[in-house]
Amino acid sequence: MAAGSSNYWEDLRKQARQLENELDLKLVSFSKLCTSYSGATTRDGRRDSSDTTPLLNGSSQDRMFETMAVEIEQLLAKLTGVNDKMAEYTSTPGVTSLNAALMHTLQRHRDILQDYTHEFNKTKANFIAIREREDLLGSVRKDIESYKSGSGVNNRRTELFLKEHEHLRNSDRLIEDTISIAMATKENVTSQRGVLKSIQSKVNTLANRFPAINNLVQRINLRKRRDTLILGGVIGICTILLLLYAFH
Repeated sequence: MAAGSSNYWEDLRKQARQLENELDLKLVSFSKLCTSYSGATTRDGRRDSSDTTPLLNGSSQDRMFETMAVEIEQLLAKLTGVNDKMAEYTSTPGVTSLNAALMHTLQRHRDILQDYTHEFNKTKANFIAIREREDLLGSVRKDIESYKSGSGVNNRRTELFLKEHEHLRNSDRLIEDTISIAMATKENVTSQRGVLKSIQSKVNTLANRFPAINNLVQRINLRKRRDTLILGGVIGICTILLLLYAFH
């Protein structure tokens, strides 16, 4: 019975790790798609596809965004289900002797799920914001072109319109550069997070194998706190005596 339960737990952990690896790859590709979305526009601010074609249905990047978003949501749902099964297992009678170690592992998988969910929602929101901004700029450009073709002259109002449009384009470029820097930083942080998780796992393994180390570290911390309190008390008394002497 114990062997069967252990195998069931290991199977759940394998499923969780596999889903986490798949999500990590999907999220990296999803972030790159968001970063490269601005590449669908040419230097004069026009999209490669026709202006009369709806963005969501006419752009291959938009279709890819919708597909990848659905795939990531499905993976997140599967990983949530596996975590729920792991939580149910930890409350099963007969595994109380290993409950602390199991709960630690379960919490680590929950933290990873929370990080992936937050990262996905943030990237998705950024992508939608970029797409809405391009829709707005496209609408402004159409209005300007329509006004120019109707009037036939470059009056003061048209110049102000063009200046505002240029200002929006400059702001758009600045935002795109900022997003690119943020995405590059996110990829570096993701890589560093993997390294830190590996180190943390090794440290936890050593701590579980050598409980005496934990006890020694706790004793050292208690002694440091005691010494800090004593030193603080001595400093406080000396300060009071100096103040009394100074105002005497």
